[in-house]
Amino acid sequence: MPDYFHGYAVVGLVAVVGVLFVAAAFGAGRLLRPAVPTPEKLLTYECGVDPVGEGWAHTQVRYYVYAFLYVVFAVDSIFLFPWATVFADPEFGGVTLVEMFVFLGFLAVGLLYAWKKGVLAWT
Repeated sequence: MPDYFHGYAVVGLVAVVGVLFVAAAFGAGRLLRPAVPTPEKLLTYECGVDPVGEGWAHTQVRYYVYAFLYVVFAVDSIFLFPWATVFADPEFGGVTLVEMFVFLGFLAVGLLYAWKKGVLAWT
């Protein structure tokens, strides 16, 4: 039983040392850096261009939808690789095949929904 908790103690000790190291680094940075705030230093900085106008910008929602569709299909490809390895096992072959077609069915319904809403039409 002591060996069981020894593994957790090592992980806990490494986590505590890591947190202390990060805290010490931030503390040293705060103590050693020069703090001379000027109006130029307090301005918003982006790519070397002085800020002009207000800070709000309009972004079209379709770009977020494309990103969401990419994430959906990236997750799909992540699940296809382990499925292919389990599918080769004779005792899990039929079950994993049905589960994967259910999963792909959900993705197909999502893609069909996006297509019906006109999201996939690039204008």
